[in-house]
Amino acid sequence: MERRSFIQQAGLAGVLAAGVAPAVHAQAAIRWRLASSFPRSLDTIFGAAEVLAKKVHDMSGGKFQISTHAGGELMPPFGVVDGVQNGTVEIAHTAPYYFFGKDETFALGCAIPFGLNSRQMTAWMIEGNGLKLMREFYKNYNIINFLGGNTGAQMGGWFRKEIKSLADIKGLKFRIGGFAGKVIERMGGVPQNIPGGEIYQSLEKGTIDAAEWVGPYDDLKLGFNKVAPNYYYPGWWEGGPQLDFYINTKSYEGLSAENKAIVEAAASHAHVDMQAKYDARNPGALRQLVGSGTKLFRFPKDTMEAAFKESMALYSELSAKNPHWKKVYEDFAAFRRDQNLWFRFTEAGFDDFMQAQKL
Repeated sequence: MERRSFIQQAGLAGVLAAGVAPAVHAQAAIRWRLASSFPRSLDTIFGAAEVLAKKVHDMSGGKFQISTHAGGELMPPFGVVDGVQNGTVEIAHTAPYYFFGKDETFALGCAIPFGLNSRQMTAWMIEGNGLKLMREFYKNYNIINFLGGNTGAQMGGWFRKEIKSLADIKGLKFRIGGFAGKVIERMGGVPQNIPGGEIYQSLEKGTIDAAEWVGPYDDLKLGFNKVAPNYYYPGWWEGGPQLDFYINTKSYEGLSAENKAIVEAAASHAHVDMQAKYDARNPGALRQLVGSGTKLFRFPKDTMEAAFKESMALYSELSAKNPHWKKVYEDFAAFRRDQNLWFRFTEAGFDDFMQAQKL
């Protein structure tokens, strides 16, 4: 009886072991590497990657770890799409419009001149067709994307000389992010696509005449006011630029349902966290910049009108020759029309009154 009992217990233990082994294997530690397009010194925009990594770590009890790497550490800042597509890294954090050279449609996942503001962009992505349409497009690059932050409307950048009219754009060597350079070029300017970490030196040496980045908080940290005193607004090419987390499709599909949910929740948290930081920190930084001698200017009316006209013409041309662009832009444009009708009565009405008050 004792021998039979031992055998039965041993058999039961074996069955249990066979059942437990796969579960243990399924929860084995996951380690991903994230390649960012941004320098580590920018705690807001690079910081979104760190926010994602920490949230994934905490929600998984440390079983899912993502190491974050600044632009240039694992690959060039503008090499992250290739890195994710080829599986060199599992995930990247970037501004999609950097890759308009591959296909202009990338820009629609981030910001285009006279596009959507940040709330409208999030609404299009989550409640409209934005995320669905962009994911269909990204399948061509072995990528699945998740919202990865938004800076809110940006400033128009730093200029060594004042811009008094559209004529001053002619021949201007302007560091401008991604797709907007196409419009600057049509206006007579000379766009320069330079990573954030290289802008200061280019302005200081006079290699470029002007540069835009994000807004006061980041611009102050990067010291642009020391080499270009004229600060313009608004950044008409970036009313609500969205960043993305790009994930290699095979890596994502290899996750359990639980870990997929963790990634989605962590990305959503990082998305909201980034804009909260920019909205909270930009006012104080702007006061500091103005206090140290920065001169604020609004872009001249003729410059804004020319930029709008050239932007609309460019979009029509792209729709005629790029079917990917046409499919996404038609939906984007319809959403933009309805959103601006609504915001005209609510947000704009409220903001106009409040910003005229002495607070």
